Amino acid sequence: MSESPRFRVGLVGAGYVSTHHIRALKSLDYVEIVAIADVDLPRAQDVAARFGIPLAVRTVVEMASTQPDVVHVLTPPAFHADIAIQAFEMGCHVFVEKPMAESPADCDRMIAAAQRAGRVLSVNHSARMDPVVLQALELVQKGAIGTVMAVDFLRSSDYAPYRGGPDLPMPYRRGSYPFQDLGIHGLSLFEAFLGKIQHLEVRFTSSGLDANLLLDEWRALAQCERGVGQMYLSWNVRPIQNEIFVHGTRGVIHVDCFLQTCTMKRTLPGPKFGSAVAGTLTSSLKTLWRVPINVVRFATGRLSGSPGIHVSIRRFYEALIQGSPVPILAEEGRRLIAFMEEPSRQADEEKVHWRKVLVETPLLPARFLVTGAGGFLGRALMQRLLQDGRIVRAHFRRPPLDAPADPRLQVVYGDLGDPEVVDHLVKDVDIVFHVGAATKGGAADFERGTIWGTRNVIDACLRHKVSRLVYVSSMSVLDHANHREGQRVDETWAYEPHPEKRGAYTQTKLEAEQLVLQAIRERSLPAVILRPGQIFGPGATQAPSGVIGLAGRWLVVGDGSLSIPLVYVDDVVSALLLAAARPEVIGQIFHIVTPETVSQREYINFRRQFMPDGPRVSYTPPWLLYSAGLLCEILARMLRRDLPLSRYRVRSIRPLSDFDTSAAKAHLGWIPEVGVREGLALTFRPAKAEAGVRAAGAH
Repeated sequence: MSESPRFRVGLVGAGYVSTHHIRALKSLDYVEIVAIADVDLPRAQDVAARFGIPLAVRTVVEMASTQPDVVHVLTPPAFHADIAIQAFEMGCHVFVEKPMAESPADCDRMIAAAQRAGRVLSVNHSARMDPVVLQALELVQKGAIGTVMAVDFLRSSDYAPYRGGPDLPMPYRRGSYPFQDLGIHGLSLFEAFLGKIQHLEVRFTSSGLDANLLLDEWRALAQCERGVGQMYLSWNVRPIQNEIFVHGTRGVIHVDCFLQTCTMKRTLPGPKFGSAVAGTLTSSLKTLWRVPINVVRFATGRLSGSPGIHVSIRRFYEALIQGSPVPILAEEGRRLIAFMEEPSRQADEEKVHWRKVLVETPLLPARFLVTGAGGFLGRALMQRLLQDGRIVRAHFRRPPLDAPADPRLQVVYGDLGDPEVVDHLVKDVDIVFHVGAATKGGAADFERGTIWGTRNVIDACLRHKVSRLVYVSSMSVLDHANHREGQRVDETWAYEPHPEKRGAYTQTKLEAEQLVLQAIRERSLPAVILRPGQIFGPGATQAPSGVIGLAGRWLVVGDGSLSIPLVYVDDVVSALLLAAARPEVIGQIFHIVTPETVSQREYINFRRQFMPDGPRVSYTPPWLLYSAGLLCEILARMLRRDLPLSRYRVRSIRPLSDFDTSAAKAHLGWIPEVGVREGLALTFRPAKAEAGVRAAGAH
């Protein structure tokens, strides 16, 4: 191998797949990576620094000075053709990531350019080159399962989440992206096991779970030369799967590409039941033995991530050295793109239509907009406005299944993190109640739903000159850990000094409130900020403040004697309406908490009277949770990742109490009409009645 020619290689595209290509190339002693290009130059520079690549540039043309022999094209498919043609004009061979391009016409341009330059063009269909897939193909070729009749390909996935803002990540821009990204793997596998595809039917749907991805469920049926291939792609199924079933007349092969296992169940002599049992036991034992070995191989670096990419790259360069055909010819890549073209076009049209509906559907002027109308408080506010005879525009993140059938209600859905969606929401509205925010999910969900959502609402309110923005903040933005019993908490109470120690909800709600205050000061935003206490009411029977819900159990920190800052949902709605009506309160912050006090233990006992089958309650000494928090801190340092508990979080679990709500009374004119004890009765008595109805129905 030492006499083999050396290849100087340039990479175009510094995304996540580039790291797999780089590691594969560095395992070949006859390859030298000389440059990496990306339109995002800092990203290219970061990858170059991490892997010791001498040059980072923006385009393939800029790497010409390094005289590469081969260029790997690792960009989104829309750019494959132009980059590949530029590489051919530089005299380079080209190894292009799947799919080859977005259209057969682009594939033809690439093939023609390769022929003019006398260079090699190959496509990285890495799923086909996965070692366990090659093992399954070898078994099929040996006749281990008889004649192959069908192949099933099951693949689920996820994408880097959209964090909000005007720039949607590539996977979310086009309806066809999911199919082009992973469907190409299925088509390539079908042809490997069943011969060339002759006819393809594709169906796509939206689960509604991701308002930005939209087309997240795909099914395809391929009629091939020697059988039928079926494909199911999902961005919702968990745990994520990457599996192939090869069905033959004498057996079935199961390939798990994530676990890197290939097992087989074959027809054995004897009763059918015995054959099935023996086959299942054999394949299970093989999996039980193989998976731990693969875990060790992966941990020690002997098994690479995305092993199919490594095999594809090695075989591509071996073919160049030997002058033999490359593993995946350009003609094959072009053929699969031709089958994908029509369903991809239909999916793109569906996404364009959906987008127009989302941001261009004409809406009549409305007096009020309620963001987050699908949430507990947002829904209550929407219903009160409708009861008062108002025209209401209500925002939901997803299409609602149970929105009131009221001609005065305009239902609009979409992601608050998307500026275009929010601009459409706010246009021709007079008063905006910004209730929507993220309450669960990962860091990106909170950044998008709370920070970007609030930033977009502020910008749209100023652009469209709304008369009032009523922003619903949270008591979580305040300093809990340093509060002592007897200290009065008013609107001047200190902000949380360590939001990063409290979690994503506190961090993002605090930043969002600061955005509103900054816009009030610097941009004359006509806004009012309300900080409600713990909102409760029918349908909201969650654990009280200072209580941890864990595995169906409530852990009360302490003896349950601490007061809870409760406020009934209808009383919060009244405060919102007052904040929208009073001109003199613009620029102010108000705490909305019922003065009537109830302790944690009283709340729990009241709940038990009406819902005795609720969660089990444990009163936990604070020192025990502090100890658990300390242990989590030690583990977090060892694992170099955040854990959900720390000593500071335990201190911050304490609910704030002793609220001074005189400002809300004096300036808003807010006096709770329902209060706490009447509200508790209204909350839990209907819950008991509903539980009784369900129990009667079960019998």
